Amino acid sequence: MTTLKSNMSKDEIYVWVVNILHEMFELDKTKITLQSNLYTELDIDSIDAVDIVVKLNQLTNKRIQPDVFRAVRTVQDVVDVLANLLAEETK
Repeated sequence: MTTLKSNMSKDEIYVWVVNILHEMFELDKTKITLQSNLYTELDIDSIDAVDIVVKLNQLTNKRIQPDVFRAVRTVQDVVDVLANLLAEETK
């Protein structure tokens, strides 16, 4: 799995997130949209959410704050969190 790059667009981050979710949970990529709710539509539970954060921390070499990820509900939210992390990196 490739790491996130600071110059990635939100579209590229979305594709990256879909690949992560597919790899970790064997989810059908065609069923994952920006509006997909992680918990109600993709059947991600709280343990899975922790696993996602750990994986994202490893792949970004950043630490996603737990309170930030607690607010995440949709794939779009994940993309936005990652985009903000990358934006901070370029400052």
